[in-house]
Amino acid sequence: MSKLAEPPVEVADGYRAGRTLPFRVELVRQLKRRRTQVMGGVLFALPLILLIAFQVGGEPGGGNQRVNLMDTATASGANFAAVNLFASAGFLLVIPVALFCGDTVASEASWSSLRYLLAAPVPRARLLWSKLVVGLTLSLAALVLLPVVALIVGTAAYGWGPLQLPTGGTLPTGTAAQRLLIVVVYIMVSQLVTAALAFWLSTRTDAPLGAVGGAVFLTIIGSVLDEVTALGDWRHFLPAHWQYAWLDAVQPQLQWTEMIQGTSISVTYALVLFALAFRGFARKDVVS
Repeated sequence: MSKLAEPPVEVADGYRAGRTLPFRVELVRQLKRRRTQVMGGVLFALPLILLIAFQVGGEPGGGNQRVNLMDTATASGANFAAVNLFASAGFLLVIPVALFCGDTVASEASWSSLRYLLAAPVPRARLLWSKLVVGLTLSLAALVLLPVVALIVGTAAYGWGPLQLPTGGTLPTGTAAQRLLIVVVYIMVSQLVTAALAFWLSTRTDAPLGAVGGAVFLTIIGSVLDEVTALGDWRHFLPAHWQYAWLDAVQPQLQWTEMIQGTSISVTYALVLFALAFRGFARKDVVS
């Protein structure tokens, strides 16, 4: 006996799955949220806070026997921007990335609006893709906002000039701008692991704080493990081991070796976690 043919699925005229939850709509939604505005305000204020600290506390590096990038903070606007990145890359910049990528899906579940989005109908893969792209876009904007504001504030306070290197010598302003762009791009790539962790956790829980906090916690654990020298070469498989590889971009001769290694590690972890997020959410029973 032959099986009866299943009736065709009817869709509304003009419906296109690829046009649901467009990027612009989701981006505007996220930009209007209070947490986005607060995080933008924090990143905008950080260069001003550091400027005040240098004005009150005197020249950076005083009493420090080691010469590092922080010692050159007041040399020029470019140096001030580089120092802001140096001071923030280890922890502060982790927070907006985890927030924008970890809060996105879990917040919809906590508001009990996720099932209504899927019933619109927005295909699950489309919903995840839109939210992931918006989360990464906001993360990149946060990483760009900090050095741009720092460059403006630093130039107003210390003048426009070449990037003075802690090891001696300078980089012309044009070269310095290119190097700072490389630094921002590399930091964003290195933060892909945190973004992917947060996004994956966001598809597994209905608690936004759990997804964001979990990603930040695991990122910190990675940094702690990297300090355990007893692990030897195993530390090379930790994304945190390569988080400051961008310092090779503020040397007289640009070195790519460690940044390439760090990029390969970060992208590999991120792709695996993003794949787990899409695979798990496709099979998830969404009830919230």
